[in-house]
Amino acid sequence: MASDQEDHGQRVKRLLGKAGNGACADCGAADPEWASYTLGVFVCLSCSGLHRNIARISKVKSVLLDPWSASEVELMDCVGNDAAKAKYEKMVPAFYYCPTHKDCMLLREQWIRAKYERKEFQCVERQEPYSAGYREGFLWKRGRDNGQYLSRKFILSEREGVLKYFQKHDAREPKATMKISTLNATFQPTKMGTAQGLQITYLKDNSTRNIFVYHEDGKEMVDWFNGIRAARFSYLQVAFPGAPVSDLLPRLTRNYLMEGYMEKTGPKHTEGFKKRWFTMDERRLMYFKDPLDAYARGEVFIGCGESHYSVLPGLPENTQGYHWSFGITINTPDRKFLFACETDEDQKEWIAAFQTVINRPMQPREYAVEAYFKHKP
Repeated sequence: MASDQEDHGQRVKRLLGKAGNGACADCGAADPEWASYTLGVFVCLSCSGLHRNIARISKVKSVLLDPWSASEVELMDCVGNDAAKAKYEKMVPAFYYCPTHKDCMLLREQWIRAKYERKEFQCVERQEPYSAGYREGFLWKRGRDNGQYLSRKFILSEREGVLKYFQKHDAREPKATMKISTLNATFQPTKMGTAQGLQITYLKDNSTRNIFVYHEDGKEMVDWFNGIRAARFSYLQVAFPGAPVSDLLPRLTRNYLMEGYMEKTGPKHTEGFKKRWFTMDERRLMYFKDPLDAYARGEVFIGCGESHYSVLPGLPENTQGYHWSFGITINTPDRKFLFACETDEDQKEWIAAFQTVINRPMQPREYAVEAYFKHKP
């Protein structure tokens, strides 16, 4: 009996070497060591925990530590990750966000539930909540001034090209109208202190405006997120006819390149350094007094090296007024920007982020943004 179990264990381990089984079936993490022996997929430790939330559908065990029966091994051999993807991801819309191991737990859990529990990608009718082109509902929105979350009615209209929210449930005129052309959405569980927290940004008078929302139902929140992506996809297909889908998908929504605290000084470099929350969004470096502020206190455009932008560690000699020791100097065609980081590690991460942006060639649409910053009133 023990020998049979050992043989089964060795056999299931060998299946990890089969094509498609070397990465988690759900998030793509390398070298999965767990498996759903009812679905026939190999998954990572983190996703195995999410599978336990759908225990009536998926039962998991360790490939390396748990005993395996002949029938369980046979199912794993017959299915495997590639065959499971062909079945459960058959009709994933192009715009739908398929999370990786780097994404937040909410996105990954709802992706797993959508595939195996709700079977959304085997029947297009089940995708209507985010693919219909119109969505209406209530979200908890953070107040701009008092920080209190209040229920607000939101409407996403692909036809009108806007996302709107209303101060009162029966209001006829929206409090704010956000153009889909400048809309972005990114989950911010740590910054907002809730797993379902979503940060929505848009441009108002070419300055970034933040809205922070959440809903108690994780599916509801992810449906809103993918609804925004669907609307953005439709807009970009019209705005850039003939552009390959592969070029449009990275522009549907984006995570920030870098966020965190730094100190900054003013343009004369004589003012004392002040601690601010910084966000690097594409080529916009924004700073806020508080991470959940609706508006940035200021924005800096970071161009490319060919346009004489550069980043250096340290601060100019005789710089005073900073509390943190790890300085950063950004040179632009017009002036120097001085920052200070709390740790050596923070400094290296920020410099790497800035260098990534500076090394990237400018896109045509980014020259218009740069011109606006140079002539900003």
